[in-house]
Amino acid sequence: MANTDFQKHCVKQNWIIGIAFLSLCLSGSWSEARRIHLTPEQQSQLAKANTILLNVLALTEKGPTDDSPLVETITTRLQDLNYTVITDPAQPHDIEFKVKCEERKTWTGTSATGGDVDLADAPDRLWKGPACLLTYRLHHRDLDWKKEIRTSFPDAVQAAQKAKVEDSGHYAMGQLNQRLAEYDFPILLSAEWGQIDRLLLLLDRPTTPKLRKVKILAVLSDLHAEEALPQLQQLLESTDLQQETINALAGAGIDSIPLLIDFFETSTQSPIRAEAAKALGKLAARTGDPRTIPPLVHYVSSILPQLKTSEDIDFPLLTAVVWAIGKQLWGPSLKPIGQLQEKVWLIFDNSKEMADLREATSWTYKQLDLDGHIS
Repeated sequence: MANTDFQKHCVKQNWIIGIAFLSLCLSGSWSEARRIHLTPEQQSQLAKANTILLNVLALTEKGPTDDSPLVETITTRLQDLNYTVITDPAQPHDIEFKVKCEERKTWTGTSATGGDVDLADAPDRLWKGPACLLTYRLHHRDLDWKKEIRTSFPDAVQAAQKAKVEDSGHYAMGQLNQRLAEYDFPILLSAEWGQIDRLLLLLDRPTTPKLRKVKILAVLSDLHAEEALPQLQQLLESTDLQQETINALAGAGIDSIPLLIDFFETSTQSPIRAEAAKALGKLAARTGDPRTIPPLVHYVSSILPQLKTSEDIDFPLLTAVVWAIGKQLWGPSLKPIGQLQEKVWLIFDNSKEMADLREATSWTYKQLDLDGHIS
């Protein structure tokens, strides 16, 4: 009997480790899903990179074409983040940034890692129309960072005819150049290279458009950017970006936990509380800090007595809270989540909001119910 109990204990411990690892994987982002592991030396080199060698290739169905408009656009975009851009490979440089634009994308086969299904803006292996592939090299080594921009049309010839343009290749390059002017690859590169200071300077710049600030904040939420916390705290005073800033606090480390808890417990705005819950869930999975989950569980426990119909449920907030609770194993979470699971299935409601909440409660309960896993 004692031996059986010991075996069950061992199995339970293995489940704890396994589920914790799964939660960490599920909480990962594009920045953490690194294709090639970077050595500390490479990380240091990327963080200090300033001079970029720009290598642009423009290919139409008739062959290579003038790439100067593309070079001008890309250079302007990179200089906006204070990078020095050169085109002469004989000149000293820190990084080579390569952009290959084609009227008809060349199929190169599937990638060994990454791909269009698991990384945002990654190359789409099914796309055959005009596209630009963006990559970079560090000391002649490809670190497998790939982004792709595409036109809105799959056939350049048909699109050019519709636009009454004779040269389809010229038309395709013009459309791709416009996409390069819109797509915020400089922000993604700065995040990829760990250059948080450039992102914060751009975020603080008065002339930076709101949509671009939203993009920066979204990127910061996926990075380990503790140095961003003071500036994010200041930005919280800006009501039009408060929700996005709270999301970004998830990347600012454990020092942001008290601030997030305060927003979750005291805010009168449901969207703000939901964002705070999501950020706490990310930090719970990333850091394992025990402070993250209790406030969320307390919220669930406090509303359980009032949950009798769908009208009693704040679906966006409660769903965010339940997903977050499942990101860390905390014993007292199981009972209220189990009670919530029973209630949401007893309430007659076939709406998508209820379906999402039921999915969240089922997943979270399974994450927490270790005895159910091993029985």
